[in-house]
Amino acid sequence: MTPLSDASNRTRRLAQLDQRCLWHPFTPMQLWLDEPPLVIERGEGFWLIDTDGRRYIDGVSSLWCNVHGHRVTELDDAIRAQLDRIAHTTLLGLASPPSIELAEALLAAASPDGNLTRVFYSDSGSEAVEIAAKMAYQYWQNRGQRDRRGFIAIREGYHGDTIGSVSLGGIDLFHKMYGPLLFETIFVASPCPQFHPAGEDAGRAVLAEIEVALKTHAGTICAVTLEPLIQGAGGMLTHPPGFLSKLRDLTRRYDVLLIADEVATGFGRTGRMFACHHEDVGPDLMCVAKGITGGYLPLAATLASEEIFGAFLGPVEAGKTFYHGHTYTGNALACAVGLASLKRFETAGVLEAMGPKIDLIARRLAEMRQLPHVARTRQCGFMVGIDLARPDGSPLDAAARTGAAVCAAARSRGIIIRPLGDTIVLMPAPAMDAETLDQLLVGVSETITAFFQ
Repeated sequence: MTPLSDASNRTRRLAQLDQRCLWHPFTPMQLWLDEPPLVIERGEGFWLIDTDGRRYIDGVSSLWCNVHGHRVTELDDAIRAQLDRIAHTTLLGLASPPSIELAEALLAAASPDGNLTRVFYSDSGSEAVEIAAKMAYQYWQNRGQRDRRGFIAIREGYHGDTIGSVSLGGIDLFHKMYGPLLFETIFVASPCPQFHPAGEDAGRAVLAEIEVALKTHAGTICAVTLEPLIQGAGGMLTHPPGFLSKLRDLTRRYDVLLIADEVATGFGRTGRMFACHHEDVGPDLMCVAKGITGGYLPLAATLASEEIFGAFLGPVEAGKTFYHGHTYTGNALACAVGLASLKRFETAGVLEAMGPKIDLIARRLAEMRQLPHVARTRQCGFMVGIDLARPDGSPLDAAARTGAAVCAAARSRGIIIRPLGDTIVLMPAPAMDAETLDQLLVGVSETITAFFQ
């Protein structure tokens, strides 16, 4: 038996076991069982390698979390060094060096103006948002404002999959099923100009909508929650310049909190370390995850201002304690690699090198917009959406799942990407080199062209 046949037999066995044992996230499992899955077992830089040795560009950063590439020496070494000390202990009643050191570095990176001063760790972006919602609610309760229990959020927003984060989500496909389980949220339209009736005035129209809600529900709103600059899972919906800073002004004027969900937009995705930095906005609460460890291990954090933290101080009998926590809160391995990832941003000059590559993406997207079946493209830094449509601009038949078919076809060109309906999503790692990035962009364009011929 040749090594090639050995690999093929192993791949076949793994695929069969997967289809027999696993339940995959966000996956129509009836369709999944129809075809053997692609099984990835290794990574090198910005490439993924399957069990048969085929190589693919990681065009979505392993679901928007990989930052510096795979098997990065500094990050690997940080985990190994921490493993020689301890893999995990608890932050309930104890402290640990990696969680302390990462908290200091994270606050410096996320809040250069010093607005955010406290870090509450968790395990995923969903939990980070859930914690922010609970903190916002309890903040007002601790201050004696018992009627404050409502939230305002943006339609087509996505903030995670726990019940609290789903309550703040506005994507019917993902969230409508769970409606009876959710707390009530006031939703306003997305300010993405391409999909708002007001077009270029979308930002102003949505701000007016939010202000009406704040006036109508005065004294009952805890916070406004949003993904700053761009809504990821909603279809890479970009917000007009200035919308975020004007929203910050509005929340201050009406004395409500601002929760910035930077789970997808943080750690370089938009060309700055965090999306809020583009408009010098300091939120009251910031949620981070995904790229916090460079894409190596699950870790999340909710960053809070000192004012919010102060509302939870008092004698135990006052009942102001935030009773929330997770077993793996502040996991030592995850915090150690998170600290190494932040250091690599500096030593490798990741943010400084992104400008020309962002321009490269823009040029290639301009070329793609000339393709008959590309209706629109949207870009915010390294976050990209490519809308597929008929040549006359009308939508494709949703039942045909064309976006998924195009992404599947891209694999034959050595590219792994994912769709959101008929929007093709690109989310390359911020540190991806220009040559590989261009290969990704050209390959996607060629895939779309060939698919519709």
